[in-house]
Amino acid sequence: MSDIDWLDRGCHHQPHAFLGLHNTPEGQIIRLWRPGANEIHLEVLGAIVQAKCVDERGLFVYFPSSNILPTQYRIYHRSGLLAFDPYVFLPTVGETDRFLFNKGCHYELFRVFGAQLKEVESISGVSFAVWAPNAKGVSLIADCNHFDGRVLPMRSLGSSGIWELFVPGVGPREKYKFEVRTQFDCIRVKSDPFAFASELRPQTASIVSDVFSYRWKDAEWMELRKQRFALKRPMNVYEVHLGSWKSYHTEFPSYRELAVDLAAYCRKMGFSHVELLPIMEHPLDESWGYQVSGFFAATSRYGTPLEFQQFVEHLHQEGIGVILDWVPAHFPLDDFSLARFDGTALYEHEDPRKGLHPHWQTAIFNYGRKEVVNFLIASALFWLEVMHVDALRVDAVASMIYLDYGRKAGEWIPNAEGGHINLEAVEFIKHLNSIVHQRCPGALMIAEESSAYMGVTHGQGLGFDLKWNMGWMNDTLRYFSRDPIYRKFHQNDLTFSLLYAFSEQFMLVLSHDEVVHGKGSLLSKMPGPDWQKFANVRLLYSYMMCHPGKKLLFMGAELGVWHEWYSGAPLDWNLLDHSLHRGLFQCIQEINHVYHRLPALWASDFSWEGYEWIDFSDELRSILVYWRRGEGSQVICIHNFTPEFYPSYWVNVKHVKGVKEILNTDEERFGGSGKTNPSFSLQSDGFSIDLSPLATILLEVDFA
Repeated sequence: MSDIDWLDRGCHHQPHAFLGLHNTPEGQIIRLWRPGANEIHLEVLGAIVQAKCVDERGLFVYFPSSNILPTQYRIYHRSGLLAFDPYVFLPTVGETDRFLFNKGCHYELFRVFGAQLKEVESISGVSFAVWAPNAKGVSLIADCNHFDGRVLPMRSLGSSGIWELFVPGVGPREKYKFEVRTQFDCIRVKSDPFAFASELRPQTASIVSDVFSYRWKDAEWMELRKQRFALKRPMNVYEVHLGSWKSYHTEFPSYRELAVDLAAYCRKMGFSHVELLPIMEHPLDESWGYQVSGFFAATSRYGTPLEFQQFVEHLHQEGIGVILDWVPAHFPLDDFSLARFDGTALYEHEDPRKGLHPHWQTAIFNYGRKEVVNFLIASALFWLEVMHVDALRVDAVASMIYLDYGRKAGEWIPNAEGGHINLEAVEFIKHLNSIVHQRCPGALMIAEESSAYMGVTHGQGLGFDLKWNMGWMNDTLRYFSRDPIYRKFHQNDLTFSLLYAFSEQFMLVLSHDEVVHGKGSLLSKMPGPDWQKFANVRLLYSYMMCHPGKKLLFMGAELGVWHEWYSGAPLDWNLLDHSLHRGLFQCIQEINHVYHRLPALWASDFSWEGYEWIDFSDELRSILVYWRRGEGSQVICIHNFTPEFYPSYWVNVKHVKGVKEILNTDEERFGGSGKTNPSFSLQSDGFSIDLSPLATILLEVDFA
């Protein structure tokens, strides 16, 4: 077939070899491809000329009267744009970029793929690049060509599988997609996997955006992040779904509004970080962001990439860290997204036993393909390096590392060794964490891993910094849901966690997962009349804050919401008009600030150096007493898990010369009975204390 035939069929791999300015024995020729156009005008050396149609399918030519340079003529586009010819430029993706990408170790893919604003030969435009190795042809469709897939065919960069085109004159806010022709001549219109911004759903076009020129004003924070060891610092995380935190009387709040309000709220409440449910672009509101279509794009629901950068910056300036939920386990099957991107299972597995998630009906990434691994690692680095995010909480790790996750016998394929571990996923995770720690000192990688897989936070294991302690969460919530009269039979639900508390570096979580899908709110899980429900939540939260491990609380728990979380409505902040709710709110605020003041509660979270039992055997009265220690600070933690008041409860600690109560969750201002301890009766072998009902008491002790 001729070049014109290939162009007409939409599968010319090297359009630059035919289109543009070329030298021939008869002189120079400019070839232009404009299907559907009746005429084309050019500006050549300042003069307006008309090209001649030589093929009704859309080929136009012009013969310059004298030799010109490729940048000495421009073309009038249908949109009215006057721009240089895209087909006179050399590839903008170099051989080194291609080699590293195919090898799986190009850690700055976000500077090469997608839509890159750049100057080529002093001409401004956008370099478009996309990976589609099995495509017959790929075209750019955009505002500049009225989304006509016939007009701007892209160039294949050979065995790399990359298609590339530099389009002069295009700039920020240009909407675009890729039109991919499969081997079966089917057309698939795809959003850019590397897009930095997208249209607001249900529209799906990608948007050219500049994310690299922002002048950050959080240098002090970023330098401190490199220098200090975050796991030796207080870490008390507020988990937030941006769309339903507060009402802003619009469909969606803005990153700018949220930055100001969230930063002020976290400072007031004593939270050190916010963790955002996924803000990467996603098509379905009801997925809460966990079915990602744009792994490099902050969702347009709340604003632009620039506004998200300002969001992060403002929180940093106010001393608040930013954690993002990040989802490398799976992606949605929407036609415009990654699924069967070039007509084949490119990012996913072909066999549904490996490529289709049985719970969520989503596609599972193929971690054995180097380019896919590179794509995901580059996504993680983009958020940590370019967008200044401080940590990533990696979602659904167990679903990644087990081939039989959620599957019955015969529904999964064993690995090469005959086992059920996804060896490729394990290697990906190790690679990911190694590179993040190498390139982003001080940034944290946090695993939501729900199995008993060993070594999740070990250097020789998966290499995460923290692991969500799902066992603690399940056991503790089960214990608290019991009527206090029966708790004495189940004290092991509380003490068991100390048998493995230091086997990993744990984060204790009361997350969104525990207040959805019919599970009810934390408050509604508690037994007894209202005063006991509120006392139990105060006790639960204070118990978590005293237990070894970093901490996370989902929004709304501090308000004492009665109903489980619904992403379609804001939290009911009017609850604070009621005394019990306001007391709970003030109690959690006080606990958080006490936590920050006491290194004993956070400096040694991952070893027995920071914890010592005083009494774990008082099952009859359901009481626990223990030391927390760290950085020269020490505090006694006492928890009464019953509604009984125990006057003169004996604490067996010798050589005490002074005791001070620094927190009692039964204070009247918190909604409690007010049975506190302004003074103590001291003896050589211990002291007595009035133990409030359903309460936590923290004591500072001086020794003789």
